Amino acid sequence: MSARGDGAAEKVLGALLRRGARLLGDDGPGVPVLWWDNGDFPGASRITAELAGDRRRLLLDTGEHTVDLSEVTAVWRSRPSGPRAAAEVSEDSHREHARLQAEVMLDGVWSLLGARWLPGTRADELRAHNKVFHLARAAALGFTVPDTIYTNDPARLAPAYEAAGGRLVAKQIAAERFRIDGEPHRAYTTVVGRRHLTSRHRLRHEPVILQPYVDKAVELRVIVVGERALAAEIDVSASATARDDWRHYDNDRVRYGPHELPEDVARRCARLVADVGLTYAALDLIVTPGGEYVFLELNSNGAWGFVELWAGLPVSDTIAAWLMDGLMDGGKP
Repeated sequence: MSARGDGAAEKVLGALLRRGARLLGDDGPGVPVLWWDNGDFPGASRITAELAGDRRRLLLDTGEHTVDLSEVTAVWRSRPSGPRAAAEVSEDSHREHARLQAEVMLDGVWSLLGARWLPGTRADELRAHNKVFHLARAAALGFTVPDTIYTNDPARLAPAYEAAGGRLVAKQIAAERFRIDGEPHRAYTTVVGRRHLTSRHRLRHEPVILQPYVDKAVELRVIVVGERALAAEIDVSASATARDDWRHYDNDRVRYGPHELPEDVARRCARLVADVGLTYAALDLIVTPGGEYVFLELNSNGAWGFVELWAGLPVSDTIAAWLMDGLMDGGKP
């Protein structure tokens, strides 16, 4: 389930076809695969959920194919665009009303499917993605986690700064893109300086995360698919731009490569993803100069394309294996 043009979905579709799957509607053997975007509902697709006594019938009509959803064995929520009304529903409030009704219906229909989900349903993803929730779960499972304050209280900033020895970072609780004067914008990890203390009154308008700065040898993006953890190390030491947040993507100076996780860390990563109710997640960790693994955050549907491209890890094949049969060895079943 993903928007048209999703490069990650294209990679996994290719991996599925190489494993012997076939597109729905094509002749021949193999597990049928349908690429559908929930943005086609309700404007261009029809879904019917029929309940009669203890019987239920769930049908998806895409306009090209009619699918009995009870026969679906696995669903991958990659980058669905979200329900969208038909073009002839032109008034904004009407479109929003149709979107809301469609989203509620989809949530209900998906809850009735007996399929396996990657990473999970929309509700699963939203719950697991919450940094207050998953950081607490990581600590409970034995990860090393920085001392963390979530707050919009201006009075907490200066004490946190002093407790961190003047080496404090601030992060958004929800690291989503937003707009300033109509232009797309993203807030990156910010190293707090004394100048920020003078404007701490602004903190009351929006909660933030405060943590002591963690020195790094390398950063890790760990992709967990089922019980398998694939780790890429990100060495930002040569980049002033990406030193505090690798999402600046200074690729001329940043080095990417595979990283062999200690067995206990790999197991803990997979256990955390299962603990928060998911089958997939992207975890961000730091390896300190002393070799300690420090957990930063979990992204419930985090990006992995750059991990495959720049670190050479077989993420698309691993996802395809999970979708087809749960095989985690990267080979054909």
